Amino acid sequence: MQIEIDRENDGRWIAEVPDLPGVMVYGSSREEAISKVKALALRVWADRLDNGEEIPELRTVFAVPA
Repeated sequence: MQIEIDRENDGRWIAEVPDLPGVMVYGSSREEAISKVKALALRVWADRLDNGEEIPELRTVFAVPA
């Protein structure tokens, strides 16, 4: 997943994952924003899995032998 990061005029950092709508966070540092957006993306994926939704990006992460 691609993370986009930018700095606001007020000095805060904003990070988002464009492929996951709503996954956008602010942080007081670049590193904090990146850490927070990764955590939020994982929570969104977990919620989708709990609801039985397919997550194509995870096919390369998990493999189940036939």
